Amino acid sequence: MSSRAPRIEFAVGAFLLLALASLLVLAIASTNGSFGFGGSTYSVTARFTNLGPLRPNAPVKIGGVAIGKVKSIGLDPVKLDSVVTLAIDSRYDDLPADTSAAILTSGLLGESYVGLAPGGDPDPLKEGDEIFLTQSSVDIIQMVGKYMFSGGAGTPGEDAATGAGETPPADDGADDVPDYLK
Repeated sequence: MSSRAPRIEFAVGAFLLLALASLLVLAIASTNGSFGFGGSTYSVTARFTNLGPLRPNAPVKIGGVAIGKVKSIGLDPVKLDSVVTLAIDSRYDDLPADTSAAILTSGLLGESYVGLAPGGDPDPLKEGDEIFLTQSSVDIIQMVGKYMFSGGAGTPGEDAATGAGETPPADDGADDVPDYLK
């Protein structure tokens, strides 16, 4: 029995090492492969009036490809705009200065991210630059509420506030024929 004890101890030790290695792989995968000492990035800012559900560490994408992440979100005390700082991978240091930014959502209820659309300016964005062309988040719940309570389901030509409408002109079919055939 004494010859089996080292084998069992070795098997238990190997199992524990395998379990710890699996946890390490899971930790790396859940942090997108970085523990804070990832590759080099440069920061640019963008101002938005409505961020929606955008959060720090949300991806920054061009054409669906992640090129960075949201570094921080703050509020400008003077203009009361949301200021989003983007950390963009240094491999993409040739983005045009007239690049536009929009807060988009993956699917109907998916995660929010910042989508960039490169412009045509020959000068690139540099560290500390600001993206001026921005589009804020669209609030789906607010849009549905406006449609439901503003009379959006009325008939054509009907005034949403009063319910009264103009009588559409009688269709005599004469307008369907082009002038050169009359």
